Amino acid sequence: MTAASRPSGYVPLLMRLDRGGMVLLSVLAAAAIAVPALNLLMPADSPFHVPTYLVSLWGKYLCFALLAVSVDLVWGYCGILSLGHGAFFALGGYAMGMHLMRQIGDRGVYGDPILPDFMVFLDWDRLPWYWHGFDSFAFAALMVLLVPGTLAFVFGWLAFRSRVTGVYFSIISQAMTYALLLAFFRNDMGFGGNNGLTDFKDILGFDLQADGTRAALFVASAIALAGGYLICRLMVTSKFGRVLMAIRDGESRTRFLGYRVEMYKLLVWTVSAMMAGVAGALYVPQVGIINPGEFSPANSIEIIVWVAVGGRGTLYGAALGGVLVNYGKTYFTGAAPEIWLFLLGGLFIAVTLLLPKGIVGTLSQWWQARGRLGSRKRARPAVPASEGGAAE
Repeated sequence: MTAASRPSGYVPLLMRLDRGGMVLLSVLAAAAIAVPALNLLMPADSPFHVPTYLVSLWGKYLCFALLAVSVDLVWGYCGILSLGHGAFFALGGYAMGMHLMRQIGDRGVYGDPILPDFMVFLDWDRLPWYWHGFDSFAFAALMVLLVPGTLAFVFGWLAFRSRVTGVYFSIISQAMTYALLLAFFRNDMGFGGNNGLTDFKDILGFDLQADGTRAALFVASAIALAGGYLICRLMVTSKFGRVLMAIRDGESRTRFLGYRVEMYKLLVWTVSAMMAGVAGALYVPQVGIINPGEFSPANSIEIIVWVAVGGRGTLYGAALGGVLVNYGKTYFTGAAPEIWLFLLGGLFIAVTLLLPKGIVGTLSQWWQARGRLGSRKRARPAVPASEGGAAE
């Protein structure tokens, strides 16, 4: 596309990336190449070999980073504090889990080619209607997007048209995920009850326990995180994004200017939910289980901690917070299992008091202040020796 043919206001996507975004994409590209290579090509006794369990663990971190980015999109740029994104994450995970369960076939404990083991155990005589179609990967991938997206659209339509905002919206979003938690715990819902879905065998014909499959899932997670970041960056750097930030900073004024605030919030809310669903779908085959515990309100609150620690309103800071907090969680659950929850709470309090803009926001603020100070020093004129005694 030539400069003359570009529409007014057109800016290439790469020019919309800031320094942090370029670093994030570069790290993801390097990791997507290096981690599978070090896992599959290096011998197990090599100091450069990456064990398969680390590949899965890091892939899980990337899924959490994508989830954090989806929350930052609505909280950092639109001012919507969601305490229900764990529900969209879990719904995407269940959609993928249902597909993986259908792929087991007669290899289950009870050998039923149609019914999953938990249905045979509960004396179900036929497959529920909402399980049909999940034997197809394409259908399952579509449901990963449609199920969280539809729930978010309906929920957001009712909430935003009623002008529910602030803490009230946060409360009802948490009530939504708690209601889903209670529903999915029921055995008669057909989703495995409190045990959930597990014992997965393969995906797209590849053994889930194979090193190559684990490496491929890691690469898919890295690509999904990069794609999610680019989509969010494209949204927030456009005219649409400027309206979102106007809503965040002054919703009443934005509405007074004639913008349909409800439609802007509904669109960004739905897109964010679909991104969370993708994160959940990639998370499930890497951890091997999905159960109603993923709907826990505490999980949704923890996502807010990730974003706050990394830096709200930066996108790449949210991804960094998701990785760092979950790495700390992994470390402290092994080193101090009795007190790791207190450490997580203390981390959130410390960041709120000492780093209110998060790690990335504080570093960026410090760097900008240093740059302004340097500019003032360079612009300050030298004092002549005849007037000031000694030149600077």
